[in-house]
Amino acid sequence: MLSYRFLLSCLLSLCAATLVQAYPGADVGPKPWRPARGKPSPFAGLMLLPPSPVLQALQQAGIPSSSLGFYARRVDARRPFAALNEEQPFQLASTAKLVTSLAALDLLGADYRWSTQAYALGDIVDGRLDGDLLIVGGGDATLRSDALRRWFVALHEQGLREIGGDIVIDRLAFALDPADLARTPSPEAGRPHHAWPDAFSLDEGLLRVAITPLPKGRSSVQLQPPLAGVQIETRLVAGPGCSAHAEMSEAGAGSGALRRLALVGSATPECGVLQLELMPLSHPEFTTRAIAALWTESGGRLHGRVHDRSAVALPAHEGEGEPAPPYASHPSEKLPALLRDTNKTSNNLLARHLLLSLAPGFPQQRATLAAARERVQAWLVAQGLAAEDIEIDSGAGLSRLERGKPRALVQLLAQAWAGRAAQPFVESLPVAGVDGTLARRFQNGAATGQAFLKTGSLNDTRALAGYVKARSGKVYAVAALLNHPDAALGAPALDALIEWIAATG
Repeated sequence: MLSYRFLLSCLLSLCAATLVQAYPGADVGPKPWRPARGKPSPFAGLMLLPPSPVLQALQQAGIPSSSLGFYARRVDARRPFAALNEEQPFQLASTAKLVTSLAALDLLGADYRWSTQAYALGDIVDGRLDGDLLIVGGGDATLRSDALRRWFVALHEQGLREIGGDIVIDRLAFALDPADLARTPSPEAGRPHHAWPDAFSLDEGLLRVAITPLPKGRSSVQLQPPLAGVQIETRLVAGPGCSAHAEMSEAGAGSGALRRLALVGSATPECGVLQLELMPLSHPEFTTRAIAALWTESGGRLHGRVHDRSAVALPAHEGEGEPAPPYASHPSEKLPALLRDTNKTSNNLLARHLLLSLAPGFPQQRATLAAARERVQAWLVAQGLAAEDIEIDSGAGLSRLERGKPRALVQLLAQAWAGRAAQPFVESLPVAGVDGTLARRFQNGAATGQAFLKTGSLNDTRALAGYVKARSGKVYAVAALLNHPDAALGAPALDALIEWIAATG
């Protein structure tokens, strides 16, 4: 028979453990946790009861607590403030971009830029190039047609106004195979956020169409970017309603053949300008048609055509000799600005390009996804994580292979808070109720303006991860990952968790 003293000792120990879990700042229980490198949390397996607002939101959505994993702790402490299923791997969705961003800041540095380079393959005499103009894509996912047009104008002012040969596009800095792309959604005309990586990306492959209805059933149409060899066919009728959609069709065979863009719908001048966005062509064809049109628009003359360079004759990539200096270069903004574009709006293409840019030797050596992934996984281990704590595949969270443990993600975030790149990283995150993907969330609560969080969304996933500044002034690193077929219904539970931390932390 158990003694009274033994039972009392067990009861006191249980109460102390519960107090530590509920109030980590209490001076009770063991010393603060200091994990060994690569080892899981000693709290693994503990099921802390979710705060009541979180529990209520889950119950209303019909989602079991086993589908939710979260972990939160002060950035200057080791003991968790709140945890649930923290050692269970969950799909990360776009919170994977946090890992890509931190790895890029550490491995590439805040001054890193992408660069698009032009090489004159021949002599330039009186503004005329006797040969081809080679334009080499360096992975700049932010390159826009307006900027390219201005660059072409600068080339004309520099002394290159006429090309006797071709404009040749080198997009070979990324070496991707079908298996690399099979784990992420395929691009579709109406889903431009699924664009695949391309070392010479322009406008992310997105065509913007501005339709201005005019009297008597006429209309004015503007394409951004302009596309060479594309006929516009307007089939708009004069109302009722204000709606339009676009359809691209072939008017010939081959990527250089004529294309037809049909605009269908109904509109009147009272509708104002109708804006459409679509991805009607493969990225290579989109880019070559746009470059041909932009070179002419900028005042240049081209005697040949625009086409992609073959992989056969690439001495720079194949190591057959050092290339000559470029005739001109067009740099992107520095990495902190790239990260703001990546995380504020959850830009998938930028994240995927950043991951590929982490491949060793890039851009002098062609980037493979396998090499980039290996470098990131080695970097994660160097941060003190176990090999299975976080797995990155596309870098954007589009792949189902991108999974992570809430505790591991928070460990990474807490370390980043004290790191040399903390400011540009935190400034890249959406601010609750203020901007980015959080502009319409957390608008009236303790977290408004005080939470800096990356969002994540897949059909069966909702996620939030980043930092919360509580009313107490303490800052918490937090990761909340929900995997369930009805994950969209569980988003209020994640919001309730963040509000609870902001109010009580």
